[in-house]
Amino acid sequence: MNGEIETLEDLSQHYQESVPADLREAKSFDWYLKEVYEDPRIARNAHQRVADMFDYYGTRYDEDAGVVEYLMASEDPLHEGENIFYGREVHESIHEFVNKVKSGARGLGPEKRIKLLLGPVGSGKSHFDSMVRRYFEDYTMRDEGRMYTFRWVNLCDVIRDQDPADDTVQSPMNQDPIVLLPQEQRDRVIERLNENFDAPYTIRNEQSLDPASEFYMDQLLAYYDDDLKAVLENHVEIVRLVASENKRQCIETFEPKDKKNQDETELTGDVNYSKLAVYGESDPRAFDYSGAFCNANRGIFSGEELLKLQREFLYDFLHASQEQTIKPKNNPRIDIDQVIVGRTNMPEYRDKKGDEKMEAFNDRTKRIDFPYVLEYEQEAEIYQKMLRNADVPHMHIEPHTLEMAGLFGVLTRIEEPDGERISLIQKAKAYNGEIDDGDDVDVKKLREEGDAKADISEGMEGISARFIGDEIAEAIMDSTHRGRSYLSPLTAFNHFEENLENHGSIPEENIERYHRYLEMVREEYKERAIEDVRHALAYDLDEIRRQGEKYMDHVMAYIDDATVKDELTGREQDPDEKFLRSVEEKLDIPADRKDDFRQEVSNWVSRRAREGTSFNPQDNDRLRRALERKLWEDKKHNINFSALVSANELDDDERNSWIDALEEQGYSREGAREVLEFAGAEVAKAELES
Repeated sequence: MNGEIETLEDLSQHYQESVPADLREAKSFDWYLKEVYEDPRIARNAHQRVADMFDYYGTRYDEDAGVVEYLMASEDPLHEGENIFYGREVHESIHEFVNKVKSGARGLGPEKRIKLLLGPVGSGKSHFDSMVRRYFEDYTMRDEGRMYTFRWVNLCDVIRDQDPADDTVQSPMNQDPIVLLPQEQRDRVIERLNENFDAPYTIRNEQSLDPASEFYMDQLLAYYDDDLKAVLENHVEIVRLVASENKRQCIETFEPKDKKNQDETELTGDVNYSKLAVYGESDPRAFDYSGAFCNANRGIFSGEELLKLQREFLYDFLHASQEQTIKPKNNPRIDIDQVIVGRTNMPEYRDKKGDEKMEAFNDRTKRIDFPYVLEYEQEAEIYQKMLRNADVPHMHIEPHTLEMAGLFGVLTRIEEPDGERISLIQKAKAYNGEIDDGDDVDVKKLREEGDAKADISEGMEGISARFIGDEIAEAIMDSTHRGRSYLSPLTAFNHFEENLENHGSIPEENIERYHRYLEMVREEYKERAIEDVRHALAYDLDEIRRQGEKYMDHVMAYIDDATVKDELTGREQDPDEKFLRSVEEKLDIPADRKDDFRQEVSNWVSRRAREGTSFNPQDNDRLRRALERKLWEDKKHNINFSALVSANELDDDERNSWIDALEEQGYSREGAREVLEFAGAEVAKAELES
């Protein structure tokens, strides 16, 4: 709106445009029949509609991870990215969940199972479950996701004892209008629907009318001498059905209450005592369809902390999942159609898994592991998202702060690698994608070993992003109180260390190990800070490009067994082996592997040339690092290291130029001073001793 004030008329128009045009309209059954012939998707079951919903908002195939990413989770188009999920493992879990829903849509079995999201606290499973419900609400508002139900009208004209307040009654279970057709006639319609239906599934519906609707149908058919057409024309209206969690319509969230007060009527419904005096106890019209399974019909049932329920209470889920029916007290069975999703944490799962009396329930669940993120840069994105949504405009987050916080979290979640061929830090970097072509690291094998070593699978234990996010928040507030406008890794580390033992979700036996991991992260940060300081002291982009081009000229000549022109004399000469090794040694590449590295870099340059991209050493991480380190070796002799460690020369021009260079790398001025004192002293000490 470019700052324009929105009037009430503007807001009203925007609201009207967001509402389905036929939301308030009543249609005839004949209209519905024609509409469903034209678009059979209207008659989809819950699994089919939820499966299509995931595809509707978009998909993207991640070739590196080998997993389909659903844009509603990876981009969150409805909320401008506010609820994005990060991490390969998490998207694999979402992919697995959707696959089970899609299998259910095809009638392969998962439609009769509970989709149980299992994960540690703070892994995002509740967030994902909530997001699915939000998107389902939106999808049913759109033409592509529309669905309809029916209501009985003019009942008092025919049924003598009908309460005038019940002259119009909406389908208590929000059933699809197609169930109004007797099964034989319904099958004829469905067969016709499927003849030219282009979808990976077929339309199916063998549900019976709910008991109250069946009562009305029987009474009306008797009155009209079994003239179904007269019943449907005179007493049925078709209305648009939109999912709404707040209205408990097609979406229901069920939370366990006090174990001693659990009542199955919360799930299946109960007698409507206000109608008992009107209709009598055994009359189906005296039943209140307010149970969670009733409310979730045609949509999604979400069970929070499902395994905290008493064993006896969980028995209701057996028929709800396997038979797709519920059995209220003193009432007939009621058919249901819904995607049943449960969530549970690790302790409850272990407890129920070992209970032999839970065998039937466990057999009716499809477990989907929902682990923590195991790529530390992806983990850092979670904290970045938290900060974007917070009011901290004047707090500068220094380089490496969130990444090192993420690295600490990941170290607590991955299994220690076997043997000495790779360290825990190296494993975390491998998971993060920091693998050079020459490294002998098989990430797939590492993941398999980690899953085999873990109790359930890797990433199902450790410190949650919630704990780290809370500590980052505390560190920000502490910095604010101290008048500091920046947050550095060192401050964050201090908060982690101080509060590890005070966090109730961290087992005491893990505290010492986590402190050890924190020290590993401190060392990793120190190395990165030293690199930043060296970069500030000696970095020269033009010189790196020049040295990179020289290196590639000599590499190509070496590979082709050719000569290169000397820059000074213009004469042809053999490749400068001493120069080549001076670069390669900065990456600790031994002489017996120099050919492999040179061929690797050559292939990279050739590949970019084929793609029409010019050579830039900045684009190759290994070559860039090697050239930067060589540049450091060439320039360090001209640096005043005494000024680097002197606290009395803060206003010195040379020192200020270093701070300016650190600012160009993303540091605040105060943060630059801190990292210069922290890492600069290490750099100076190493060089003065050498």
